[in-house]
Amino acid sequence: MKYVYFLDSLAEVGETYIGMTDDLKSRIKAHNAGGSPHTSKYKPWRLVTYLAFSSDEKAITFERYLKTASGRAFANKRLR
Repeated sequence: MKYVYFLDSLAEVGETYIGMTDDLKSRIKAHNAGGSPHTSKYKPWRLVTYLAFSSDEKAITFERYLKTASGRAFANKRLR
């Protein structure tokens, strides 16, 4: 399974992150431990939503969509 996830920063209001992983629990721990250069400055993170996909292709497509302007609008309205 591939997971597409949506994080909210607890330190910086309004800062969000969208990512994809095979192991959701360890990925969240890595974000909160500062293991990712992009997200380390906004830690700690809170998991808002995640979706599981059986197809890698569909997960990649959905993650890319969420990172567009219309995808972010969808996420803010429907996934929070």
